[in-house]
Amino acid sequence: MPTRSAGALGPAAAPAPLATRPWIGIFAVLFGAFISTIIGRLSNFGLADIRGAIHAGIDEGAWITTAQTTAQMLIGPAAGWFGIVYGVRRVLFAGCLVFALASALLPLSPDLPTFLSLQFMSGLGSGTFIPLTISFVLRNLKPQLWAYGMAAYALNIEFSLHVSASLEGWYIDHASWRWIFWQSVPLALAMAACVWWGIPREPVNRDLHGKADWFGIASASLGLALIFAALDQGNRLDWLNSGLICGLLSAGAMLMVAFVLHERTSKTPWIDLGVTFRGNLPILLLLVSTLRFIILSTSYVVPQFLTNVQGFRALDTGAALLFIAVPQLLIAPTAGMLLRRIDARIIITIGFTMVGTACWLVATGLTRDWISADFLPSQALQAVGQSFALSGLVFFGILNLRLPDAITFGALLQIARLFGGELGSGFMQTWVRVREQIASQLIGLHLPFGDPAVAARLAAYRGAIAAKTSGGQDAAAHATALLGAATRLQANVQSYIDAFAIEAMATVAALALVMVLRAPPPGPALPVGLFVRRTAGQDPPSA
Repeated sequence: MPTRSAGALGPAAAPAPLATRPWIGIFAVLFGAFISTIIGRLSNFGLADIRGAIHAGIDEGAWITTAQTTAQMLIGPAAGWFGIVYGVRRVLFAGCLVFALASALLPLSPDLPTFLSLQFMSGLGSGTFIPLTISFVLRNLKPQLWAYGMAAYALNIEFSLHVSASLEGWYIDHASWRWIFWQSVPLALAMAACVWWGIPREPVNRDLHGKADWFGIASASLGLALIFAALDQGNRLDWLNSGLICGLLSAGAMLMVAFVLHERTSKTPWIDLGVTFRGNLPILLLLVSTLRFIILSTSYVVPQFLTNVQGFRALDTGAALLFIAVPQLLIAPTAGMLLRRIDARIIITIGFTMVGTACWLVATGLTRDWISADFLPSQALQAVGQSFALSGLVFFGILNLRLPDAITFGALLQIARLFGGELGSGFMQTWVRVREQIASQLIGLHLPFGDPAVAARLAAYRGAIAAKTSGGQDAAAHATALLGAATRLQANVQSYIDAFAIEAMATVAALALVMVLRAPPPGPALPVGLFVRRTAGQDPPSA
Protein backbone atom coordinates (compact mmCIF):
# COMPACT_ATOMS: atom_id res chain seq x y z
CA MET A 1 0.00 0.00 0.00
CA PRO A 2 1.33 3.49 -0.83
CA THR A 3 2.15 5.63 2.14
CA ARG A 4 1.51 9.29 2.59
CA SER A 5 4.59 11.25 1.68
CA ALA A 6 6.00 14.03 3.72
CA GLY A 7 5.57 16.23 0.68
CA ALA A 8 1.88 15.63 0.19
CA LEU A 9 -0.58 18.38 0.94
CA GLY A 10 -1.90 16.71 4.03
CA PRO A 11 -1.32 15.81 7.64
CA ALA A 12 2.41 15.26 7.27
CA ALA A 13 3.06 18.89 6.44
CA ALA A 14 4.81 20.76 9.22
CA PRO A 15 2.84 23.59 10.79
CA ALA A 16 3.74 27.03 9.51
CA PRO A 17 4.95 29.67 11.98
CA LEU A 18 2.37 32.20 13.05
CA ALA A 19 2.60 35.73 11.71
CA THR A 20 3.95 38.41 14.02
CA ARG A 21 1.65 40.92 12.29
CA PRO A 22 -1.29 38.65 11.48
CA TRP A 23 -3.74 41.35 10.43
CA ILE A 24 -1.37 42.67 7.78
CA GLY A 25 -0.85 39.17 6.45
CA ILE A 26 -4.58 38.41 6.48
CA PHE A 27 -5.26 41.65 4.63
CA ALA A 28 -2.62 40.65 2.08
CA VAL A 29 -4.10 37.26 1.26
CA LEU A 30 -7.68 38.57 1.18
CA PHE A 31 -6.56 41.45 -1.02
CA GLY A 32 -4.95 38.86 -3.30
CA ALA A 33 -8.29 37.08 -3.68
CA PHE A 34 -9.81 40.42 -4.71
CA ILE A 35 -7.07 41.17 -7.25
CA SER A 36 -7.10 37.70 -8.77
CA THR A 37 -10.83 37.88 -9.46
CA ILE A 38 -11.14 41.47 -10.63
CA ILE A 39 -8.36 41.36 -13.22
CA GLY A 40 -9.96 38.43 -15.04
CA ARG A 41 -13.36 40.12 -15.06
CA LEU A 42 -11.90 43.43 -16.27
CA SER A 43 -10.21 41.68 -19.20
CA ASN A 44 -13.48 39.95 -20.04
CA PHE A 45 -15.62 43.09 -19.96
CA GLY A 46 -13.02 45.12 -21.84
CA LEU A 47 -12.22 42.45 -24.42
CA ALA A 48 -13.65 44.39 -27.37
CA ASP A 49 -11.64 47.50 -26.51
CA ILE A 50 -8.47 45.46 -25.96
CA ARG A 51 -8.90 43.64 -29.28
CA GLY A 52 -9.35 46.92 -31.10
CA ALA A 53 -6.28 48.47 -29.48
CA ILE A 54 -3.94 45.61 -30.41
CA HIS A 55 -5.61 45.00 -33.82
CA ALA A 56 -6.74 41.47 -33.05
CA GLY A 57 -9.70 39.79 -34.75
CA ILE A 58 -12.51 38.06 -32.94
CA ASP A 59 -10.99 34.59 -33.25
CA GLU A 60 -7.46 35.61 -32.25
CA GLY A 61 -8.67 37.99 -29.54
CA ALA A 62 -10.78 35.28 -27.94
CA TRP A 63 -7.57 33.79 -26.51
CA ILE A 64 -6.79 36.97 -24.53
CA THR A 65 -8.87 36.01 -21.50
CA THR A 66 -8.22 32.29 -22.00
CA ALA A 67 -4.46 32.80 -21.70
CA GLN A 68 -4.80 34.35 -18.26
CA THR A 69 -7.46 32.11 -16.72
CA THR A 70 -5.83 28.95 -18.06
CA ALA A 71 -2.56 30.01 -16.44
CA GLN A 72 -4.41 30.50 -13.14
CA MET A 73 -5.76 26.98 -13.43
CA LEU A 74 -2.30 25.67 -14.32
CA ILE A 75 -0.61 27.12 -11.25
CA GLY A 76 -3.54 26.75 -8.82
CA PRO A 77 -3.15 23.05 -7.85
CA ALA A 78 0.62 23.38 -7.44
CA ALA A 79 0.50 26.65 -5.46
CA GLY A 80 -0.37 24.85 -2.25
CA TRP A 81 2.62 22.53 -2.54
CA PHE A 82 4.91 25.45 -3.34
CA GLY A 83 3.60 27.21 -0.23
CA ILE A 84 4.49 24.22 1.96
CA VAL A 85 7.95 23.70 0.48
CA TYR A 86 9.14 27.26 -0.14
CA GLY A 87 6.91 29.13 2.32
CA VAL A 88 3.74 31.14 1.75
CA ARG A 89 5.66 34.40 1.99
CA ARG A 90 8.05 33.57 -0.86
CA VAL A 91 5.34 32.21 -3.14
CA LEU A 92 2.97 35.14 -2.69
CA PHE A 93 5.72 37.76 -2.91
CA ALA A 94 7.03 36.25 -6.14
CA GLY A 95 3.49 36.02 -7.50
CA CYS A 96 2.90 39.71 -6.72
CA LEU A 97 6.06 40.80 -8.51
CA VAL A 98 5.38 38.63 -11.57
CA PHE A 99 1.81 39.89 -11.75
CA ALA A 100 2.85 43.55 -11.34
CA LEU A 101 5.53 43.25 -14.05
CA ALA A 102 3.18 41.58 -16.52
CA SER A 103 0.43 44.14 -15.84
CA ALA A 104 2.85 47.02 -16.43
CA LEU A 105 4.08 45.60 -19.75
CA LEU A 106 0.78 44.36 -21.19
CA PRO A 107 -0.43 47.70 -22.64
CA LEU A 108 2.97 48.18 -24.27
CA SER A 109 2.82 44.89 -26.21
CA PRO A 110 3.81 45.37 -29.88
CA ASP A 111 1.75 42.42 -31.17
CA LEU A 112 -0.77 39.77 -30.17
CA PRO A 113 1.72 36.92 -29.44
CA THR A 114 3.57 39.14 -26.97
CA PHE A 115 0.29 40.22 -25.41
CA LEU A 116 -0.86 36.61 -24.98
CA SER A 117 2.49 35.65 -23.44
CA LEU A 118 2.24 38.46 -20.90
CA GLN A 119 -1.38 37.53 -20.15
CA PHE A 120 -0.23 33.98 -19.42
CA MET A 121 2.52 35.36 -17.19
CA SER A 122 -0.05 37.54 -15.40
CA GLY A 123 -2.21 34.50 -14.77
CA LEU A 124 0.69 32.52 -13.32
CA GLY A 125 1.39 35.33 -10.85
CA SER A 126 -2.22 35.97 -9.77
CA GLY A 127 -3.05 32.26 -9.72
CA THR A 128 -1.00 31.81 -6.55
CA PHE A 129 -3.16 34.19 -4.52
CA ILE A 130 -6.41 32.34 -3.78
CA PRO A 131 -5.12 28.79 -3.04
CA LEU A 132 -3.03 30.08 -0.13
CA THR A 133 -5.64 32.46 1.31
CA ILE A 134 -7.76 30.10 3.40
CA SER A 135 -4.87 28.22 5.05
CA PHE A 136 -3.18 31.45 6.13
CA VAL A 137 -6.40 32.92 7.51
CA LEU A 138 -7.13 29.76 9.51
CA ARG A 139 -3.62 29.54 10.95
CA ASN A 140 -3.54 33.17 12.04
CA LEU A 141 -7.08 33.82 13.29
CA LYS A 142 -8.61 32.47 16.44
CA PRO A 143 -11.17 29.77 15.63
CA GLN A 144 -13.90 32.00 17.01
CA LEU A 145 -13.08 34.49 14.21
CA TRP A 146 -12.95 32.00 11.35
CA ALA A 147 -16.54 32.79 10.34
CA TYR A 148 -15.66 36.47 9.89
CA GLY A 149 -12.53 35.54 7.94
CA MET A 150 -14.55 33.40 5.53
CA ALA A 151 -17.17 36.14 5.20
CA ALA A 152 -14.37 38.57 4.26
CA TYR A 153 -13.10 36.01 1.74
CA ALA A 154 -16.58 35.82 0.21
CA LEU A 155 -16.82 39.64 0.23
CA ASN A 156 -13.62 39.92 -1.79
CA ILE A 157 -14.77 37.42 -4.41
CA GLU A 158 -18.31 38.83 -4.73
CA PHE A 159 -17.31 42.50 -4.73
CA SER A 160 -14.61 42.09 -7.36
CA LEU A 161 -16.88 40.03 -9.61
CA HIS A 162 -19.55 42.70 -9.87
CA VAL A 163 -17.65 45.98 -9.71
CA SER A 164 -15.57 45.14 -12.80
CA ALA A 165 -18.06 46.32 -15.44
CA SER A 166 -18.32 49.80 -13.92
CA LEU A 167 -14.53 50.09 -13.60
CA GLU A 168 -13.97 49.02 -17.19
CA GLY A 169 -16.60 51.46 -18.45
CA TRP A 170 -15.07 54.30 -16.45
CA TYR A 171 -11.58 53.57 -17.77
CA ILE A 172 -12.79 53.54 -21.37
CA ASP A 173 -14.84 56.73 -21.01
CA HIS A 174 -12.44 58.80 -18.89
CA ALA A 175 -8.94 57.34 -19.26
CA SER A 176 -7.71 54.55 -21.52
CA TRP A 177 -8.08 50.81 -22.02
CA ARG A 178 -4.49 50.52 -20.74
CA TRP A 179 -5.70 51.20 -17.20
CA ILE A 180 -7.52 47.87 -17.26
CA PHE A 181 -4.03 46.46 -16.69
CA TRP A 182 -2.08 49.36 -15.19
CA GLN A 183 -4.48 49.62 -12.24
CA SER A 184 -3.17 46.22 -11.11
CA VAL A 185 0.40 47.48 -10.69
CA PRO A 186 -0.13 49.56 -7.52
CA LEU A 187 -2.55 46.94 -6.19
CA ALA A 188 0.00 44.15 -6.63
CA LEU A 189 2.83 46.21 -5.14
CA ALA A 190 0.67 47.12 -2.13
CA MET A 191 -0.11 43.44 -1.65
CA ALA A 192 3.59 42.59 -1.94
CA ALA A 193 4.39 45.08 0.83
CA CYS A 194 1.72 43.54 3.08
CA VAL A 195 3.05 40.06 2.33
CA TRP A 196 6.60 41.15 3.16
CA TRP A 197 5.65 42.74 6.49
CA GLY A 198 2.74 40.57 7.54
CA ILE A 199 3.67 36.98 6.65
CA PRO A 200 6.52 35.27 8.51
CA ARG A 201 9.62 34.00 6.75
CA GLU A 202 9.79 30.20 6.61
CA PRO A 203 12.84 28.09 5.83
CA VAL A 204 12.82 26.09 2.62
CA ASN A 205 11.81 22.51 3.37
CA ARG A 206 14.60 20.74 1.50
CA ASP A 207 13.38 17.31 2.56
CA LEU A 208 10.01 17.87 0.90
CA HIS A 209 11.68 19.42 -2.13
CA GLY A 210 13.82 16.33 -2.59
CA LYS A 211 10.74 14.07 -2.49
CA ALA A 212 8.69 16.13 -4.93
CA ASP A 213 6.17 14.20 -6.99
CA TRP A 214 6.83 16.16 -10.17
CA PHE A 215 4.83 13.80 -12.38
CA GLY A 216 1.76 14.19 -10.19
CA ILE A 217 2.09 17.98 -10.03
CA ALA A 218 2.65 18.33 -13.78
CA SER A 219 -0.05 15.90 -14.90
CA ALA A 220 -2.76 17.38 -12.65
CA SER A 221 -1.91 21.01 -13.42
CA LEU A 222 -1.56 20.53 -17.18
CA GLY A 223 -4.60 18.25 -17.43
CA LEU A 224 -6.86 20.71 -15.61
CA ALA A 225 -5.50 23.62 -17.67
CA LEU A 226 -6.20 21.85 -20.98
CA ILE A 227 -9.77 20.99 -19.96
CA PHE A 228 -10.28 24.56 -18.75
CA ALA A 229 -9.05 25.99 -22.09
CA ALA A 230 -11.47 23.70 -23.94
CA LEU A 231 -14.38 24.95 -21.83
CA ASP A 232 -13.37 28.57 -22.37
CA GLN A 233 -13.23 28.23 -26.16
CA GLY A 234 -16.00 25.67 -26.56
CA ASN A 235 -18.88 28.01 -27.40
CA ARG A 236 -16.86 29.92 -30.02
CA LEU A 237 -15.62 26.75 -31.75
CA ASP A 238 -18.93 24.82 -31.47
CA TRP A 239 -17.75 22.33 -28.87
CA LEU A 240 -17.26 18.76 -30.12
CA ASN A 241 -17.57 19.84 -33.74
CA SER A 242 -14.11 21.37 -33.34
CA GLY A 243 -10.98 19.23 -33.61
CA LEU A 244 -9.13 21.60 -31.28
CA ILE A 245 -11.75 21.27 -28.53
CA CYS A 246 -11.81 17.47 -28.87
CA GLY A 247 -8.01 17.39 -28.72
CA LEU A 248 -7.83 19.59 -25.62
CA LEU A 249 -10.51 17.58 -23.81
CA SER A 250 -8.96 14.23 -24.76
CA ALA A 251 -5.45 15.26 -23.74
CA GLY A 252 -6.68 16.77 -20.49
CA ALA A 253 -8.75 13.69 -19.63
CA MET A 254 -5.83 11.33 -20.30
CA LEU A 255 -3.52 13.40 -18.11
CA MET A 256 -6.07 13.41 -15.29
CA VAL A 257 -6.51 9.62 -15.52
CA ALA A 258 -2.72 9.24 -15.42
CA PHE A 259 -2.58 11.56 -12.41
CA VAL A 260 -5.18 9.61 -10.43
CA LEU A 261 -3.55 6.24 -11.21
CA HIS A 262 -0.14 7.61 -10.29
CA GLU A 263 -1.33 9.10 -6.99
CA ARG A 264 -3.11 5.89 -6.02
CA THR A 265 -0.05 3.71 -6.64
CA SER A 266 2.86 6.01 -5.76
CA LYS A 267 4.71 5.51 -2.49
CA THR A 268 5.19 9.27 -2.21
CA PRO A 269 1.99 10.83 -3.63
CA TRP A 270 1.85 14.58 -4.05
CA ILE A 271 -1.69 15.05 -2.77
CA ASP A 272 -3.97 13.08 -0.48
CA LEU A 273 -6.87 12.23 -2.77
CA GLY A 274 -8.74 11.01 0.28
CA VAL A 275 -9.28 14.64 1.32
CA THR A 276 -11.30 15.20 -1.86
CA PHE A 277 -13.70 12.37 -1.09
CA ARG A 278 -13.81 12.69 2.68
CA GLY A 279 -17.14 13.36 4.40
CA ASN A 280 -19.00 16.42 3.14
CA LEU A 281 -16.20 17.82 0.97
CA PRO A 282 -17.30 16.32 -2.39
CA ILE A 283 -20.76 17.82 -1.99
CA LEU A 284 -19.33 21.11 -0.77
CA LEU A 285 -17.01 21.43 -3.75
CA LEU A 286 -19.91 20.63 -6.08
CA LEU A 287 -21.99 23.31 -4.34
CA VAL A 288 -19.17 25.85 -4.73
CA SER A 289 -19.03 25.04 -8.45
CA THR A 290 -22.82 25.35 -8.70
CA LEU A 291 -22.82 28.71 -6.95
CA ARG A 292 -20.05 30.01 -9.20
CA PHE A 293 -22.04 28.68 -12.16
CA ILE A 294 -25.04 30.75 -11.06
CA ILE A 295 -23.02 33.84 -10.13
CA LEU A 296 -21.11 34.08 -13.41
CA SER A 297 -24.19 33.16 -15.42
CA THR A 298 -26.07 36.08 -13.89
CA SER A 299 -23.15 38.49 -14.21
CA TYR A 300 -23.01 37.50 -17.90
CA VAL A 301 -26.75 37.56 -18.68
CA VAL A 302 -27.63 40.95 -17.14
CA PRO A 303 -24.93 42.93 -19.02
CA GLN A 304 -25.68 41.02 -22.22
CA PHE A 305 -29.38 41.86 -21.97
CA LEU A 306 -28.73 45.54 -21.34
CA THR A 307 -26.15 45.66 -24.16
CA ASN A 308 -27.96 43.67 -26.85
CA VAL A 309 -31.56 44.65 -26.10
CA GLN A 310 -31.20 48.19 -24.75
CA GLY A 311 -27.91 49.20 -26.37
CA PHE A 312 -26.28 50.21 -23.08
CA ARG A 313 -22.54 50.80 -22.76
CA ALA A 314 -20.30 49.01 -20.23
CA LEU A 315 -20.55 51.91 -17.75
CA ASP A 316 -24.35 51.74 -17.93
CA THR A 317 -24.55 47.96 -17.57
CA GLY A 318 -22.15 48.07 -14.64
CA ALA A 319 -24.65 50.12 -12.64
CA ALA A 320 -26.94 47.07 -12.39
CA LEU A 321 -24.12 44.85 -11.13
CA LEU A 322 -23.09 47.45 -8.55
CA PHE A 323 -26.29 46.68 -6.71
CA ILE A 324 -24.82 43.25 -6.01
CA ALA A 325 -21.32 44.54 -5.21
CA VAL A 326 -21.94 47.49 -2.88
CA PRO A 327 -24.34 45.78 -0.40
CA GLN A 328 -21.67 43.13 0.20
CA LEU A 329 -19.87 45.59 2.47
CA LEU A 330 -22.74 45.25 4.96
CA ILE A 331 -23.91 41.75 4.12
CA ALA A 332 -20.55 40.01 4.63
CA PRO A 333 -20.12 41.03 8.31
CA THR A 334 -23.74 40.07 8.93
CA ALA A 335 -23.11 36.66 7.38
CA GLY A 336 -20.05 36.18 9.58
CA MET A 337 -22.02 37.07 12.70
CA LEU A 338 -24.84 34.66 11.78
CA LEU A 339 -22.41 31.84 11.02
CA ARG A 340 -21.17 32.05 14.61
CA ARG A 341 -24.70 31.53 15.92
CA ILE A 342 -26.61 29.47 13.36
CA ASP A 343 -25.90 26.18 11.62
CA ALA A 344 -24.00 27.00 8.43
CA ARG A 345 -26.31 24.69 6.48
CA ILE A 346 -29.20 27.00 7.35
CA ILE A 347 -27.24 30.02 6.07
CA ILE A 348 -26.40 28.13 2.87
CA THR A 349 -30.05 27.19 2.39
CA ILE A 350 -31.21 30.77 2.94
CA GLY A 351 -28.59 31.99 0.48
CA PHE A 352 -29.50 29.60 -2.34
CA THR A 353 -33.21 30.22 -1.74
CA MET A 354 -32.69 33.97 -2.14
CA VAL A 355 -30.63 33.51 -5.29
CA GLY A 356 -33.21 31.16 -6.80
CA THR A 357 -36.06 33.51 -5.95
CA ALA A 358 -34.18 36.44 -7.53
CA CYS A 359 -33.61 34.48 -10.74
CA TRP A 360 -37.25 33.38 -10.85
CA LEU A 361 -38.47 36.97 -10.37
CA VAL A 362 -36.57 38.00 -13.49
CA ALA A 363 -37.57 34.91 -15.47
CA THR A 364 -41.27 35.59 -14.85
CA GLY A 365 -41.21 39.36 -15.32
CA LEU A 366 -38.53 40.23 -17.90
CA THR A 367 -39.68 42.20 -20.96
CA ARG A 368 -37.91 44.11 -23.71
CA ASP A 369 -38.60 47.37 -21.83
CA TRP A 370 -36.48 46.50 -18.77
CA ILE A 371 -33.59 48.83 -17.92
CA SER A 372 -31.07 48.79 -15.07
CA ALA A 373 -33.60 50.05 -12.49
CA ASP A 374 -35.95 47.13 -13.21
CA PHE A 375 -33.28 44.67 -12.11
CA LEU A 376 -32.80 46.35 -8.72
CA PRO A 377 -35.22 44.26 -6.58
CA SER A 378 -33.89 40.95 -7.88
CA GLN A 379 -30.26 42.08 -7.78
CA ALA A 380 -30.58 43.26 -4.16
CA LEU A 381 -32.08 39.92 -3.16
CA GLN A 382 -29.39 38.07 -5.06
CA ALA A 383 -26.66 40.14 -3.40
CA VAL A 384 -27.71 38.92 0.03
CA GLY A 385 -28.18 35.35 -1.16
CA GLN A 386 -24.83 35.01 -2.88
CA SER A 387 -22.91 36.36 0.08
CA PHE A 388 -24.73 34.09 2.51
CA ALA A 389 -24.31 31.02 0.32
CA LEU A 390 -20.59 31.50 -0.41
CA SER A 391 -19.70 32.46 3.18
CA GLY A 392 -21.65 29.50 4.50
CA LEU A 393 -20.10 27.04 2.04
CA VAL A 394 -16.51 28.04 2.77
CA PHE A 395 -17.07 28.14 6.53
CA PHE A 396 -18.85 24.78 6.54
CA GLY A 397 -15.97 23.42 4.49
CA ILE A 398 -13.33 24.38 7.05
CA LEU A 399 -15.44 22.87 9.83
CA ASN A 400 -14.99 19.54 8.04
CA LEU A 401 -11.20 19.89 7.76
CA ARG A 402 -8.20 19.06 9.83
CA LEU A 403 -6.02 22.15 9.87
CA PRO A 404 -3.10 20.49 8.01
CA ASP A 405 -5.50 19.88 5.10
CA ALA A 406 -6.30 23.59 4.76
CA ILE A 407 -3.87 24.20 1.88
CA THR A 408 -5.28 21.19 0.04
CA PHE A 409 -8.77 22.59 0.56
CA GLY A 410 -7.63 25.99 -0.72
CA ALA A 411 -6.30 24.40 -3.92
CA LEU A 412 -9.46 22.33 -4.36
CA LEU A 413 -11.60 25.41 -3.76
CA GLN A 414 -9.66 27.31 -6.44
CA ILE A 415 -10.24 24.46 -8.90
CA ALA A 416 -13.94 24.25 -8.02
CA ARG A 417 -14.54 28.00 -8.33
CA LEU A 418 -12.63 28.32 -11.61
CA PHE A 419 -14.30 25.31 -13.18
CA GLY A 420 -17.72 26.31 -11.86
CA GLY A 421 -17.32 29.81 -13.23
CA GLU A 422 -16.06 28.57 -16.57
CA LEU A 423 -18.87 26.04 -16.85
CA GLY A 424 -21.32 28.80 -15.99
CA SER A 425 -20.09 31.28 -18.59
CA GLY A 426 -19.47 28.62 -21.27
CA PHE A 427 -22.82 26.91 -20.76
CA MET A 428 -24.73 30.18 -20.56
CA GLN A 429 -23.18 31.58 -23.73
CA THR A 430 -24.16 28.42 -25.59
CA TRP A 431 -27.58 28.25 -23.92
CA VAL A 432 -28.45 31.86 -24.81
CA ARG A 433 -27.22 31.43 -28.39
CA VAL A 434 -29.17 28.21 -28.98
CA ARG A 435 -32.33 29.45 -27.25
CA GLU A 436 -32.23 32.63 -29.32
CA GLN A 437 -32.02 30.55 -32.51
CA ILE A 438 -34.93 28.36 -31.40
CA ALA A 439 -37.01 31.38 -30.39
CA SER A 440 -36.30 33.08 -33.73
CA GLN A 441 -37.44 29.97 -35.55
CA LEU A 442 -40.63 29.63 -33.50
CA ILE A 443 -41.52 33.31 -33.77
CA GLY A 444 -40.84 33.20 -37.49
CA LEU A 445 -43.37 30.39 -37.90
CA HIS A 446 -46.05 32.82 -36.73
CA LEU A 447 -45.10 35.41 -39.36
CA PRO A 448 -46.21 33.79 -42.62
CA PHE A 449 -46.03 35.83 -45.81
CA GLY A 450 -49.45 37.20 -46.68
CA ASP A 451 -50.85 37.09 -43.15
CA PRO A 452 -53.02 40.21 -42.63
CA ALA A 453 -51.28 41.12 -39.35
CA VAL A 454 -47.84 40.76 -40.95
CA ALA A 455 -48.95 42.79 -43.97
CA ALA A 456 -50.26 45.53 -41.70
CA ARG A 457 -47.00 45.67 -39.74
CA LEU A 458 -44.94 45.87 -42.95
CA ALA A 459 -47.23 48.60 -44.28
CA ALA A 460 -46.76 50.58 -41.08
CA TYR A 461 -42.98 50.26 -41.40
CA ARG A 462 -43.10 51.36 -45.06
CA GLY A 463 -45.17 54.38 -44.17
CA ALA A 464 -42.79 55.38 -41.40
CA ILE A 465 -39.66 55.23 -43.56
CA ALA A 466 -41.09 56.14 -46.98
CA ALA A 467 -39.74 59.69 -46.85
CA LYS A 468 -36.21 58.42 -46.16
CA THR A 469 -36.04 55.84 -48.98
CA SER A 470 -35.52 56.11 -52.74
CA GLY A 471 -38.66 54.27 -53.81
CA GLY A 472 -41.26 51.62 -53.13
CA GLN A 473 -38.90 48.64 -53.46
CA ASP A 474 -36.34 50.25 -51.20
CA ALA A 475 -39.02 50.99 -48.60
CA ALA A 476 -40.31 47.41 -48.77
CA ALA A 477 -36.80 46.02 -48.25
CA HIS A 478 -36.20 48.27 -45.28
CA ALA A 479 -39.60 47.35 -43.81
CA THR A 480 -38.77 43.64 -44.07
CA ALA A 481 -35.41 44.26 -42.38
CA LEU A 482 -37.12 46.13 -39.55
CA LEU A 483 -39.55 43.25 -39.01
CA GLY A 484 -36.61 40.84 -38.92
CA ALA A 485 -34.82 43.02 -36.36
CA ALA A 486 -37.94 43.13 -34.18
CA THR A 487 -38.17 39.33 -34.39
CA ARG A 488 -34.52 38.92 -33.37
CA LEU A 489 -34.99 41.37 -30.51
CA GLN A 490 -37.93 39.44 -29.12
CA ALA A 491 -36.03 36.17 -29.58
CA ASN A 492 -33.14 37.66 -27.61
CA VAL A 493 -35.48 38.62 -24.78
CA GLN A 494 -36.90 35.09 -24.72
CA SER A 495 -33.40 33.58 -24.59
CA TYR A 496 -32.55 35.70 -21.52
CA ILE A 497 -35.81 34.65 -19.86
CA ASP A 498 -34.80 31.03 -20.45
CA ALA A 499 -31.35 31.79 -19.02
CA PHE A 500 -32.77 33.04 -15.72
CA ALA A 501 -35.16 30.09 -15.60
CA ILE A 502 -32.30 27.58 -15.90
CA GLU A 503 -30.41 29.43 -13.16
CA ALA A 504 -33.44 29.17 -10.89
CA MET A 505 -33.57 25.43 -11.55
CA ALA A 506 -29.85 25.16 -10.75
CA THR A 507 -30.53 26.62 -7.30
CA VAL A 508 -33.22 23.98 -6.74
CA ALA A 509 -30.63 21.28 -7.50
CA ALA A 510 -28.20 23.00 -5.10
CA LEU A 511 -30.80 23.03 -2.33
CA ALA A 512 -31.30 19.29 -2.82
CA LEU A 513 -27.54 18.81 -2.33
CA VAL A 514 -27.59 20.93 0.84
CA MET A 515 -30.14 18.53 2.29
CA VAL A 516 -27.57 15.72 2.01
CA LEU A 517 -24.89 17.53 4.06
CA ARG A 518 -24.15 15.95 7.43
CA ALA A 519 -23.29 17.87 10.58
CA PRO A 520 -19.55 18.67 10.81
CA PRO A 521 -17.35 17.17 13.52
CA PRO A 522 -17.19 19.26 16.72
CA GLY A 523 -14.40 21.82 16.90
CA PRO A 524 -13.31 25.16 18.37
CA ALA A 525 -14.93 27.25 15.65
CA LEU A 526 -18.41 26.02 16.51
CA PRO A 527 -20.67 27.86 18.96
CA VAL A 528 -21.09 25.64 22.00
CA GLY A 529 -24.66 24.73 22.85
CA LEU A 530 -26.31 25.83 19.61
CA PHE A 531 -26.23 23.19 16.90
CA VAL A 532 -23.10 21.09 17.60
CA ARG A 533 -21.82 20.54 21.13
CA ARG A 534 -18.29 19.49 21.87
CA THR A 535 -18.06 16.45 24.09
CA ALA A 536 -15.67 16.24 27.01
CA GLY A 537 -12.22 14.99 26.11
CA GLN A 538 -12.79 15.16 22.33
CA ASP A 539 -10.00 16.70 20.26
CA PRO A 540 -11.00 19.44 17.85
CA PRO A 541 -10.42 18.81 14.13
CA SER A 542 -7.73 21.49 14.02
CA ALA A 543 -5.63 19.90 16.74
